[in-house]
Amino acid sequence: MANTLVQFRIDEAERAEAAQICMHLGIDLPTYFRMCVSRLVKEGGIPFSMKLEDINVNKGVLAMKRASKIAKENRISDMTLDEINAEIAEARK
Repeated sequence: MANTLVQFRIDEAERAEAAQICMHLGIDLPTYFRMCVSRLVKEGGIPFSMKLEDINVNKGVLAMKRASKIAKENRISDMTLDEINAEIAEARK
């Protein structure tokens, strides 16, 4: 297997932030770049996303936002409390 050196210039602040994100993901920056190139070639495009969840966001709030989005998608976001309780009672039968 041949090894080729690839070099490029990026902003130092971006490099440092990218290295910090990689550290939190358990890898180093060169490993991330090798992963990207390998998958890019194998998949013929960018096939994945690696993101850290915002540790400052309340997970309960995120769950409620997801539930609200699902309710809107299913056109049930405007149900009254009585209608919701009736749905729950029906589901428990």
